[in-house]
Amino acid sequence: MRVKVLFDTNALMMPVQFGIDIFRDVEALAGAYDPVTLTDVQEELAGLAHGRGRDAAAAKVGFALSRRCTLESSEHPEIPVDDRIVRYARDNGCIVATNDRGLRKKLLDHQIDVICMREQKRLEILRN
Repeated sequence: MRVKVLFDTNALMMPVQFGIDIFRDVEALAGAYDPVTLTDVQEELAGLAHGRGRDAAAAKVGFALSRRCTLESSEHPEIPVDDRIVRYARDNGCIVATNDRGLRKKLLDHQIDVICMREQKRLEILRN
């Protein structure tokens, strides 16, 4: 059975920000996997893409990359997006790709594996 990897906003922006091939590098770590993201993440990327500068460029690429993922809607619009990510990952047995320190801590506190950047040049899996 293939593992699901849930990509958050900043994970999908990593290719521009850090020059990595996020999908290839995740596959090197996790093996064959199914890429997933939340509609909330795609909406956040679309909003950021309307700005200017490096973050807007990264968000435009991230939005395009999000189309390669299975798009899932979160069932709890009343809670913050990070909490929706934690809940979706817990309920669906996902590994989460993120570079957000606060989200990473929440995920590890819930025994959810995290793929994140190490030394701004490679990815690693953190397991709790």
